[in-house]
Parts: sequence; C-alpha cells; structure tokens
Amino acid sequence: MRAGEAKIELKERFVELRAAGHSYEACAQELGVSKPTLISWARELVLELQNARALRLDELFERFAVSKARRVEAFGRRLEGILAELDKRDLAEVKTEVLLSLALKYGESLRDEYQPLAFQGEEDPGALLDLTLRQTWQG
Repeated sequence: MRAGEAKIELKERFVELRAAGHSYEACAQELGVSKPTLISWARELVLELQNARALRLDELFERFAVSKARRVEAFGRRLEGILAELDKRDLAEVKTEVLLSLALKYGESLRDEYQPLAFQGEEDPGALLDLTLRQTWQG
C-alpha cells in the first residue's frame, strides 16, 4: 500500500473514531498519530466529521425506534392479557381492582408511545438532503 493510501485510510478511521465519540487522545493512541496532527485533520475534514456524526446519530435513532416498537408491542400484549383476564373476572372481586388499575396504566403507557404518522415526501428538502448525504457518505 502506498503512503498516500495509508494516510487516507488513517483519516477515514479518524473520522469514524471521532464520530463514535472517541477523544483525540484515544484516537492518537489507536492510530499512532500525534494529537496536533489529528486536530489539523479535524479542521481539514469538518464536513466529513459532521456527516459521520449525523450518520451515527441516525443509527442511534434507528436503534431507539426499534426498541420503541418493541415497547409498544410489549405494552400491547400485556394490555391484551390483562383485558382477557378481566373478561373472566367478576367485577365484585378485590383483585379485579388491581387488574383495572394495571389496564389503565398499560393503556396510558401505550398512549405515551403513540407517534402520529409523518410521511416524508419529495416536497421535504430535509429528507432529500439526508438521502443525498447518506449516498455521498457511503460512496
């Protein structure tokens, strides 16, 4: 590998590390490059660093969204189970009050997870810019 290619790979790795939140010190140790050099690279690679951080945040959001979907499913399943059990019970029983309370709490939790649909259309320049940045970053 030529020296120029190696330097490019080091810079790419630097961008990855900084986007992941690593300090200059940690980057310097991993890459074997001085901190002043890394600071110089950071000035040179401002857009690449911003794009990498944006992509990192997007990845984290995707993980959050998935876990949110799991929470909604779990709340929904639990609420269905409680309601099914309530259907079997006589409302005069004391334990029914506990189940009603749980049903209300899970119903509130499920409502708290609700997000209205928000479709992104061609008229949304932010979505187009985001897609363009992703395609540019991926190569």
